[in-house]
Amino acid sequence: MGLWDWSQAAYAQPGVAEACLRLQDAHGQNISFLLWSVWSETDDRALLARGAELARRWEALALLPLRGVRRALKAEADGVPDVAREALRQDIKAAELRAERVLLESLEALGARTHAGAPPLQVLTAASAAWNPVAPDAALAALAAAFG
Repeated sequence: MGLWDWSQAAYAQPGVAEACLRLQDAHGQNISFLLWSVWSETDDRALLARGAELARRWEALALLPLRGVRRALKAEADGVPDVAREALRQDIKAAELRAERVLLESLEALGARTHAGAPPLQVLTAASAAWNPVAPDAALAALAAAFG
């Protein structure tokens, strides 16, 4: 299974979305990078460093600007009909999702799934270290536990 399909299935598992969003919003982590690291089953520092650098560049170029606009459009805008504002917000949300898919496809191209078998917590800890800032152990453990 490719990374995109795997990520969608993984994100739909109970507790995964919540743990990912907590890591993103409270601890500055990149969800796509974390999902890729678990999918890859590797804690290879060099590979994770390349992935983190790629994710960091794409996040700054595309993801953060799109996310910022999407979140800003949640609030009412004087003189703009709510229906129109919400329709635009949904368009931006779709573009943000497409940007996340582009990142996942780019990360997948860095290296095929290794099947190295490193457990999720070990991989997430190594990935978070590569991402820097490092997320708290408890937040990483919550995501690892959600993977089962």
